[in-house]
Amino acid sequence: MVRRKKTSMFFDAKETTTVHELKRMIEGLLKIAPDDQQLWRDDQIMEDKKTLAEYGLTSTTARAQTPASIGLASRTGDGEYEPLDITALSSPPDLPDVMRSQDAAPPQAQQEAVVSN
Repeated sequence: MVRRKKTSMFFDAKETTTVHELKRMIEGLLKIAPDDQQLWRDDQIMEDKKTLAEYGLTSTTARAQTPASIGLASRTGDGEYEPLDITALSSPPDLPDVMRSQDAAPPQAQQEAVVSN
């Protein structure tokens, strides 16, 4: 998963994919040239010639259910890269009581359900 500000992009890439190849995939979506992209992994700028596996991104560490995160910064008009800015993912709200199963309901609610039957 490549993340920049509030945007999250998911790509299907192999361990042997180079960082530059990943930048080309990003270019296809965002129309930002690879030379104007800076990718980050664990507070480290990723080098174009290295593979994703060299950064620890393998089929065991990056799966569809638990994607690995790569940060993206782009070059600004003055030629400098913007600071890396990734907005934290939100957590889903708790399920309303109506949608919870009786097994997951609090003990008081279970007791009331038995009495009302």
